[in-house]
Amino acid sequence: MASTASEIIAFMVSISGWVLVSSTLPTDYWKVSTIDGTVITTATYWANLWKACVTDSTGVSNCKDFPSMLALDENLANDRPCKLPSLCMRKINKLWLLFMLEKGYIQACRGLMIAAVSLGFFGSIFALFGMKCTKVGGSDKAKAKIACLAGIVFILSGLCSMTGCSLYANKITTEFFDPLFVEQKYELGAALFIGWAGASLCIIGGVIFCFSISDNNKTPRYTYNGATSVMSSRTKYHGGEDFKTTNPSKQFDKNAYV
Repeated sequence: MASTASEIIAFMVSISGWVLVSSTLPTDYWKVSTIDGTVITTATYWANLWKACVTDSTGVSNCKDFPSMLALDENLANDRPCKLPSLCMRKINKLWLLFMLEKGYIQACRGLMIAAVSLGFFGSIFALFGMKCTKVGGSDKAKAKIACLAGIVFILSGLCSMTGCSLYANKITTEFFDPLFVEQKYELGAALFIGWAGASLCIIGGVIFCFSISDNNKTPRYTYNGATSVMSSRTKYHGGEDFKTTNPSKQFDKNAYV
């Protein structure tokens, strides 16, 4: 009974974390422009994994989607053409390295968050098959293994979400505290905190699912002491004295009829 309750709690916690992680993908505010050192703010810049936007003082927003995933930066692509093949290869490697350093973290965050959502979906399916309160999944031993697998999948989902949000936050904080960075600086947005909370719930629920397999392996053992006869039970009830049956006619004296 306790293992069933723990599985239900783990399922609710894991599903809540998966929903929070999934909600971070379409959320707008992954990073918001800082107002540190500014007296009058006429526009607010914000961005997520898919676009960058600016909102003016009247509340009107203008957004621009990010360019192609494989497109290089314009300043790098318009460099002087090379003539020798060896120089061309060096230039291509240099451009690709610079592109990965500048723009690759967004692609990595996208992949990690999509992987977290996908793993959470499969983890929920495995959890439904592995819980004792469901009618599918086979025997209790097989359901315990499926529940443990669901826990591992949820833990991986939480780790992917935690890594993606932390990678994005590391880029923001690095630029914010860099004194040589002269472009627009940003602060952590609400989507990052939602992603961290969802990742924590997925990890906690996955750990509970993994520990549920140990509870399922503890099967109760019963010892058979043999059937207790009616005479022995009556003997125990009367304090150990033997219960002797006598003829009911001999128990009545003749004085009873006078």
